[in-house]
Amino acid sequence: MKKFVKSLLMGALILSLSVSAMAKDKIFVGTNAEFPPFEYLDKGEVTGFDIELVNELGKVMDADVKVLDMSFDGLLPALQMKKVDLVIAGMTATEERKKTVSFTQPYYTASQVIIVKEGNNSIKSFDDLKGKKVAVMLGFTGDTIVSEIEGVSIERFNAAYAGIMALQADKVEAVVLDSEPAKNYVKQNPGLVLAEADAEQEEYAIALRKNDKALLEKVEKALAEIKANGTYDALIKKYFN
Repeated sequence: MKKFVKSLLMGALILSLSVSAMAKDKIFVGTNAEFPPFEYLDKGEVTGFDIELVNELGKVMDADVKVLDMSFDGLLPALQMKKVDLVIAGMTATEERKKTVSFTQPYYTASQVIIVKEGNNSIKSFDDLKGKKVAVMLGFTGDTIVSEIEGVSIERFNAAYAGIMALQADKVEAVVLDSEPAKNYVKQNPGLVLAEADAEQEEYAIALRKNDKALLEKVEKALAEIKANGTYDALIKKYFN
């Protein structure tokens, strides 16, 4: 009987070790689902280009990806407090952010554009924002750019759609936003257009903690692989062409 029990326990132990060995790593990813087509809510689920991209990276790394939706300005603090392992949210790898976190190679090149009401011909450059009331998204690149222009009255919002509503209600004269989300809002809201202004270029990258060098290497390799095997191009075609 003792031999039987011992054999049973050994079998259970081996099975337990096998299951543990087969268990995938979990990667918690922070995002802000207020930035279509990169990340947004569809029937309560977070989806978009960035979300599909990070899920593909998870497949290559043989890891389970868990996406957590939070405010944009709370993403990097959540990363540093180890509430998430990665941040992907149409985030620009600025020099200021690089002081506290690491970034992967850029995965998308975007630009800042200006949204105005149709018929507003007074804004043809970023310099023309001087003396105007302008909506920006809190913590976004547009916030940084407009803050550097003297004489602008800035209205900061936590979500892009709030800035768009302010423009439609004539509470602001323009909205500065990343190009792809801006195109979406213009398409969905008749009466709004993109100003013919020179766009400010920027590059999106995935953020990680500075000491997570092993994870950074894995993500970089996975990103290179999905770019090489056509997965990345398929996502670009799906969301932007």
